[in-house]
Amino acid sequence: MNNVEEYYNCQYDEWGRLERHRIEYEITKKVLKEYIKDNSEVLDIGGGPGRYSIFLAQNGHRVTLVDLSETLVEQAKKHAAETGVVIQKFVRGNVLELETLLPNRSFDVVLCMGPLYHLLKENERKEAINQCLKLLKPGGVLIASFISAFAPIIECMLAYPQEIKKHKNRLLKYFSDGCNKKEFGFTDAYFIDPENIESLFSDFPIMTMRIMATEGLGNMRESSLMQLPEEDFMEWIDLLYEMSDKKAVLGSCAHLLYVGRKID
Repeated sequence: MNNVEEYYNCQYDEWGRLERHRIEYEITKKVLKEYIKDNSEVLDIGGGPGRYSIFLAQNGHRVTLVDLSETLVEQAKKHAAETGVVIQKFVRGNVLELETLLPNRSFDVVLCMGPLYHLLKENERKEAINQCLKLLKPGGVLIASFISAFAPIIECMLAYPQEIKKHKNRLLKYFSDGCNKKEFGFTDAYFIDPENIESLFSDFPIMTMRIMATEGLGNMRESSLMQLPEEDFMEWIDLLYEMSDKKAVLGSCAHLLYVGRKID
């Protein structure tokens, strides 16, 4: 069992994370609504406990969920049953082995919202993209998530700003190599400089449609925004969504999304 698998099997409440971070969740749902056509066949890789798979199934899509963590796959089955939706298939496995896990399958949409920020080596990140595209139909949509190299800085500023002398060199290091090796309460992770996202896809037959921040300027005021009445909170979601792909905003939050279309 590798560090990532152990972390999600034993230590982390991934289902609850998106309750604590509703800005990311609501903006990501808006992305899914905008870019996924009705009645699509969707592959959710790194789908974890099933938050987005269940949302998509509720909206009429046929979803297959894949995750490295056996614990999270079992949680996804449980949550889907409790919600009363049908997920077509649950698969425990690695993004680097998709062709083997799902032979002779193809999908209208592939979500890779997790694996790319847990692969420390560039060749593995590129192979993950390659595996995703092999299962994506021509003209299909790939939606991939990243953790920004700004994320650890934001976390330090919010949680332990008085320790900046201790952490400054580490925080700056992420902009050169991006690698976090099972440190500071997290598992193996790759934090990307937002400026490098598009170039990661440059060797593949895919057209970039959008690169965006999933918290944007709301990142630093999330707890306050979540205390607003629901109507006001959703007005902020709409505003943050409209600003989410402005380059000046991409350095303001922890999580980023790439949306691309596979070239026919």
